[in-house]
Amino acid sequence: MKISVIGTGYVGLVTGTCLAETGNDVVCVDIDELKVKRMQEGEVPIYEPHLDVLFERNINAGRLTFTTSLAEGLEHGEIVFLALPTPEDEDGSADLKYVLGVADEIGKLITDYRVIVDKSTVPVGTSDKVREAIAKNAKCDFDVVSNPEFLREGFAVDDFLKPERIVVGSSSPRATELMEKLYKPFVRSGNPVIIMDERSAELTKYAANSFLATKITFMNEIANFCELVGADVDKVRIGMGTDSRIGKRFLFPGIGYGGSCFPKDVKALHKSGKDSGYDFQILESVIDVNQKQKTALIPKIRKYFGDDLKGKKIGLWGLAFKPETDDIREAPALYIIEELLAAGAEVTAFDPEAMENVKRKLGDAIAFAPGMYGAVEDMDALVICTEWSVFRNPNFSMVKDLLKAPVVFDGRNLYDVEEMKSRGFHYESIGRG
Repeated sequence: MKISVIGTGYVGLVTGTCLAETGNDVVCVDIDELKVKRMQEGEVPIYEPHLDVLFERNINAGRLTFTTSLAEGLEHGEIVFLALPTPEDEDGSADLKYVLGVADEIGKLITDYRVIVDKSTVPVGTSDKVREAIAKNAKCDFDVVSNPEFLREGFAVDDFLKPERIVVGSSSPRATELMEKLYKPFVRSGNPVIIMDERSAELTKYAANSFLATKITFMNEIANFCELVGADVDKVRIGMGTDSRIGKRFLFPGIGYGGSCFPKDVKALHKSGKDSGYDFQILESVIDVNQKQKTALIPKIRKYFGDDLKGKKIGLWGLAFKPETDDIREAPALYIIEELLAAGAEVTAFDPEAMENVKRKLGDAIAFAPGMYGAVEDMDALVICTEWSVFRNPNFSMVKDLLKAPVVFDGRNLYDVEEMKSRGFHYESIGRG
């Protein structure tokens, strides 16, 4: 099938590459000329495990091409995916200017039937707005479909190629048939393609992400309470997770969630509720608690140093909001760094993938180490913000020798409390005393 993907951000690039991998002829469109040139030359602009292999293979096979021309993309694809940014507006709502701006242009350019697919995460009712924007100028038939993505950064390629479910919001039998044909190779093992109306599909994405964010935040509150009453959150987590109604996933406490999806989607659903006269009280609490949780290590650090961090040298492991990505959007590490710098501390950080993105954001406000052990050398303490695999089993003797004092503040509960104590570390984590 001939497919076009408008927007080559995280979702668009993974979508286009994975659709090409199943034999489709895919054209990706982006207005950034330099980015398109880099992709045409075989450079992947984001870090996502396994994406580079598929990207190169499909470019070489001629199934994946790139252009800056929207007209070219619309002429090519019988199915056109809109994978455009929906950034958070000042009031917490999703800004639809990019989606609706492109929709307006689509109406002027299409000359034959097209299925226009909202792949971006958008508020309930966006499909109607996209349809209206296209219809103002369109002189041919078209359908608008909602097809939310459920990709986890770090696992996006696997999630796309082997989805647990595919949600398609469509009221058009013609469009539905085309979407089912497109996704048939991805559900050969029997996982469902769920067909529903457009508004329900739009809400499904927000509801799913908001529920997961709520689960994480609830566990963080339990962890905070554990510290007050002397309970161990790891034991509580295991006791809860063996209940099949609850499940084991998303029960690991830490310093809050970040990234491009959860923070924005929870706020957008909360704002959509207000706009419709409904107050999502749970989501309001989730937003508030998560914001505070991002700096939950700071009081522990301040207490250890007698509330005087001026001139203290702090090593920091992990800058990305989660492992296996270079995404630093709403990363807890950035909030911790901000607090440390404001208190007069000096920070030296290491992350396997995200350092260039942080350099662009913070400049020379902090130092960057070429390796993980360089970030602890001559430091007064180590702070862990991201659970990269390389941090899970370090050379503890080397860490202890390199630090000025064996002090570790762990925001991801990577290590066993008693083992760290036996190794001679002052070790503080989340919810474990």
